[in-house]
Amino acid sequence: MAAALDPLHRLLELSHQLGREERRLAILGEGNTSVRVSPDTFLVKASGSNLATLSDVGVTECNFSALLPLLDKKAMTDEAIDAALFAARLSTDAKKPSVEAIFHAYLLTLPGVNFVGHTHPIAVNQLLCSKHARTFAKRRLFPDEIVCCGVESVFVPYTDPGLKLAQAIRAAVVAFIERLARAPRVILLENHGFIALGATPESVLAATLMGAKSAEIFVGAAAAGDQPRFLTAAKVARIAGRPDEHYRQKALGL
Repeated sequence: MAAALDPLHRLLELSHQLGREERRLAILGEGNTSVRVSPDTFLVKASGSNLATLSDVGVTECNFSALLPLLDKKAMTDEAIDAALFAARLSTDAKKPSVEAIFHAYLLTLPGVNFVGHTHPIAVNQLLCSKHARTFAKRRLFPDEIVCCGVESVFVPYTDPGLKLAQAIRAAVVAFIERLARAPRVILLENHGFIALGATPESVLAATLMGAKSAEIFVGAAAAGDQPRFLTAAKVARIAGRPDEHYRQKALGL
């Protein structure tokens, strides 16, 4: 039981689930995952590690205090960012954390967020690399998409990975929360990939799998006609507010 509750164990299991080859969410060194360990530190996949085969040596524990201040920097060289990533490690024997550890650090400070999973699903990137990217983020097609992925997703226009992307994600998330008075479950990165965040690894996995399913349905519906038939805003709000859906979310660990 103790091992099952250990943050590292749960992070590795989530990583392996996201890295399963048949799910087509990430290959080679793509994607990264993280978990908040304490108010001061978090674990994140190290640079170059593989989600499907991730082990404890491919995970690095970092200090929030070393990375969060970077978000307020106007400009940093690649060399300075690299140095900051190395400096964020609790152990000098640990591998360099992913350059995307900066946005993981920020997202793990959001209320109720303990886990973050970033992947590059083929189905989702078909849309994020197309004219439909913003529409896919904004609109919803079916009830379970709302249950697992939220009423809409944060959309971030293409930004250079690293510090600039982390800053763009923070700005987009802040605007989303101010507009909808709720934290997002999904962040979509134009021409890049998918981020799911949640209280549990189950919620991150569910949002990722449902997001990939939603993308496949969107592509199929678009191929069948000029425009997919989206749910209206009223129907989306109705599903998001139904007590039975809230009960189901809790039962599923979402």
